[in-house]
Amino acid sequence: MKTIRRKSIVALLAGAALMALTPAPVSAASSETYEQLELFGDIFERVRAEYVEQVDDAELIEAAINGMLSSLDPHSSYLNAKNFQEMQVQTRGSFGGLGIEVTMKNGLVKVITPIDDTPAYRAGVMPGDLITHLDQEPVLGLTLTEAVERMRGPVDSTLEVTILRPSVDEPFDVVITRAIIKLQSVRRRAEGGAGYVRITNFSEATARDVKKAVAELKEELGDTLEGYVLDLRNNPGGLLDQAVQVSNLFLERGEIVSTRGRRQSNISRYNAKRGDISGGKPIIVLINGGSASAAEIVAGALQDHNRAIVMGTTSFGKGSVQTVTPLQGHGALRMTTSRYYTPSGQSIQARGIDPDISVAQARVEEIDLGPRRNEASLPNRLDSEEASDAEDGAARNEDERETSSDDAAPEDYQLTRALDLLHGLSLFGSRATN
Repeated sequence: MKTIRRKSIVALLAGAALMALTPAPVSAASSETYEQLELFGDIFERVRAEYVEQVDDAELIEAAINGMLSSLDPHSSYLNAKNFQEMQVQTRGSFGGLGIEVTMKNGLVKVITPIDDTPAYRAGVMPGDLITHLDQEPVLGLTLTEAVERMRGPVDSTLEVTILRPSVDEPFDVVITRAIIKLQSVRRRAEGGAGYVRITNFSEATARDVKKAVAELKEELGDTLEGYVLDLRNNPGGLLDQAVQVSNLFLERGEIVSTRGRRQSNISRYNAKRGDISGGKPIIVLINGGSASAAEIVAGALQDHNRAIVMGTTSFGKGSVQTVTPLQGHGALRMTTSRYYTPSGQSIQARGIDPDISVAQARVEEIDLGPRRNEASLPNRLDSEEASDAEDGAARNEDERETSSDDAAPEDYQLTRALDLLHGLSLFGSRATN
């Protein structure tokens, strides 16, 4: 019976493989494929019969499929029915878990970015962190799908995550409480005369929400509006069509992005339509190593069309396109089918977007240079007619220094530099027109 069953499995797999080939006499290549499938059938049957514990046939097949796909690249995988449903929920803007976007690196889970205002973000998880253990169980040997599934769990339950951080000598543990992750894709606020728009990910309503945010900032700032800062830092990406639509909001014409695959039919080009909602105002785009995929498409499109100045650090470099194909009754196949290219023809994959102005995140501290010598400190100086006002001003400045608190919120150095640049561009533009 075992031999008959094994031969049936091999015949089924071989038949499926040969149907995918072009109709032709059996070649050496197809004969070799048949032999490899027979090898798979032998091993499958041996595991079923002799492994130390009884295993489920469906789980073995699923593991084999995932092994095949994960050997191609870190982003191809098989989604069973449960995981496929969770992925659909996530793209609609709400899901359960820790709140981190991850990939695999050397068998460990690598954090692309924590999502704003999530348990992982509040626990201090950072882009580039490597997760080595989950509840003291090693990650090594798990697929990305398995690791992600272990990070999910009931709301308010805790997970101990062991993190290896490049800047820290020893691994350390962080206990994170799981929660329902509700994504607010777009946030906005006025920063002086600048309109600040933060995009945390690209989900179904992102383009609509960006358009709404820009309209509200125009109304709030009126004639004082100098331009916009589009913050894509730690944005892990999302839906391609939303990246295209967001780029289109700020462009008048030209290509936004192209995708090129193995076949001619896999080549697609996405072009902008007339209508810049910013009215031609200056735009600064902020990116960093956590900006990936759809975020890189937006940054690359605005950069190549000289529509924005890109500032920050080099982006993540995920320039591949995954096509999700539902499999009736069996979840879905997520497979890399093409690469992204910016309007200038540059591939994003494993290269990322280089900023026009490199600005690393930093902390600025005032250096105490001791007492300064100036005209006012010289003996027998000639006083200004407005000396009393100047002295009062100096006293006020001294009072401000004394009352400043070390507990104040840390300055976002990259954002501050972007706002400075935007203000400078506005000043230069206004003087040039006078």
